[in-house]
This record gives sequence, structure tokens and C-alpha cells, in this order.
Amino acid sequence: MKIRVNRDVLADAVAWAARVLPSRPVTPVLSGLLLEAGDGLSLSAFDYDVSARADVDADVAEAGRVLIPGRLLAEISRSLPEEDVEIVTEGQEAVLTCGTAEFGLITMPVEDFPTMPTMPPAIGAIGGGVFASAVGQVAPAASRDDTLPMLTGIRVDVDGESVTMAATDRYRIAAREFGWRPVAPGTAVSAMVPARVLVEVARSLRGGEVRVALGDGVAGFESVGRSTTVRLLDEQFIDYRGRLTSQWSIRADVRVAPFVAAVKRVALVAERNTAIRLSFSRGQVLIQAGGGDIGRGAEVMDCELRGDDIQIAFQSQFLLDGLTGVETELVGIHMESPTRPALIQDVPGDADPAFRYLVMSLRLT
Repeated sequence: MKIRVNRDVLADAVAWAARVLPSRPVTPVLSGLLLEAGDGLSLSAFDYDVSARADVDADVAEAGRVLIPGRLLAEISRSLPEEDVEIVTEGQEAVLTCGTAEFGLITMPVEDFPTMPTMPPAIGAIGGGVFASAVGQVAPAASRDDTLPMLTGIRVDVDGESVTMAATDRYRIAAREFGWRPVAPGTAVSAMVPARVLVEVARSLRGGEVRVALGDGVAGFESVGRSTTVRLLDEQFIDYRGRLTSQWSIRADVRVAPFVAAVKRVALVAERNTAIRLSFSRGQVLIQAGGGDIGRGAEVMDCELRGDDIQIAFQSQFLLDGLTGVETELVGIHMESPTRPALIQDVPGDADPAFRYLVMSLRLT
């Protein structure tokens, strides 16, 4: 193999593909990046659960395949000078030349690299911005506890031209609904996709559309020359819709941006896992925290309250995750009592809210 490729293009593609490399591979070849030169250059990584492939333009003088230690290649490629990179295979070495810098990397047996999974059939497409926004809104509610795999995923429910993403860690539920273009009218399907994979896909988007594929227990995502496949989780999930459509006797509307800023300021004196207390009354909300060994903080903001006065408390980060997911100017906070969960959602005028976030309250002391 003999190729020449732009240094920035190579470094970007290597970094993107290398993100799925396992930290403790079950076999050494899974720590490698597969480089394949043909019409251009493709870089692939696979750990039996997640695969990533990036296709980039390159001048190919001699086609071929080579397997190179992925993390080392990522470190080298981002440290190279601002010149084109030439990669040539010579025996058991892949020689990288960039300006006056040269590296000879020992290659791995390419024949031992597992066969990359094929992309399942496409079921629809969505704008990259909407996709990234939706993932960013619901992913914070997914659990990081791998002992309960169901809670580490994002539920994706497709119903015709509408898609809902939802996640929960048992302490909160986040859901976002958006429109998309299905391949076939009336498509109805559900899947549980690992949240960490969706987050990585969303981070890598650079505009355009995301094509979503699904089939045989695998989900696939393609955008701008990059593709990812991932093995799906068990489809078991809670009835999140029923919990997000309860009746609420109290509602407070607050301007999102200043509310978030105030909560962050007051939370500076909140010790770890202690509560942010919100006291809603006519025309205002009092935000309080602290009172222990560090100190205390308080701030008052305007709000519109419908229903009785109420004082309710939340874990600060859980509250902020919900508030920062709201994309409208106002946030609606629906409450029933200090001991019941509260619903945070968009206030989109006459339309139904696209984002809903149910969060458990903390006991007031």
C-alpha cells in the first residue's frame, strides 16, 4: 500500500475511528485500526459490539490493506507537522512520512481482524442538528451503571414521521420527540441503543443528514462519509409516556437562561448530593442552597405561578440537566407536592412540548 493524504484529514479520521477502540481488547488485533486504500482511504475499528468507519480522500499510488495499532496512530497523526502524510507498507512495517518526520510502525496480522458488520437496511433520515440536539437532551438521564444494561441505553421509538428518544436512570426520565423522513410510510419500530454510542455519533456530526439503519439486532448511523454500527440492547423499557402525561395542579413558568445561571450560582455552596430548594410563590421563585459547613446562597427570580405556593427540592445536577435541555425561552415546571416528582418541559406556545423531563424531588429538611 502506498498513499498520500492531508495531515488534518488523516488526524481527524483516525481520532474519530479510534474512539471505539476497547481499552482492554480481548484480542490484540482489536486494538488496531484497519486502513484500506482503493478509490480513497477508509479507516475502520471494531470491538464486536461497535464498529466505526471513516472514508476520506487520498491519493492512492498502490492499493492495499494494513492493520496499525490505533491509539499510537492517533497520537502520532495529531502531532505531525502541517504537511501531507505518506503511508507506505514495507514488509512488517507501515512507514509514515510527514515533512522531516518519519515513523516505522510494526503492523498487525490483517487476516486476523474480524469481518466488519454490514450496515442494516436504512429506515429513515434526519437533519444532523436535530439529531445531535435530541441526543444531547436525553442522554444525561441514561444510567452509567453497566449492571443494569437496560438503563444505559436510549429508547428510540419510530412511528411514521415521528421519532421519540427516551432515557432513564430511575431518578429521572428524559424524552424528546422530533420529525424525520422515513424510508417507508407508516414505519413503526423500537430499539434500545447504547447511550454512549449515540453520544459519540452526535459529537462527530458536521452537518448534513444522518441516515438511520436498523435490522438483525444492529443499528447503524451514517453521515458525511462516516458510519457506525452498534449491537442493540434488550428492548425491555419502562412505560415512559404514561409517566410524562400525568395531571399537575401547580405550574411555574420561568425564563430558562437566567434561571439556569441562578441555579448554578446558588449551587456553588451546595455540598455534594445536597438539595437545591425552590420556593414558588406569586410572581417569584426563591432559589436556596447550603446552610452547612460551607455557607449558604439564595437568589430570587420572577416567575408566573398557577396553583398553590410550593417549596420543593432537587439534586442540583439533575435539575440543571433538565433545565439545559429546554430549547424555548420559557421552561414550564409542573408540580403536585414537595414529595412527588416534577415535570420540566418546553413552553412552545400553542404546540405540544417536544422535550419532557421528569425528575424526582428530594425530602426537605
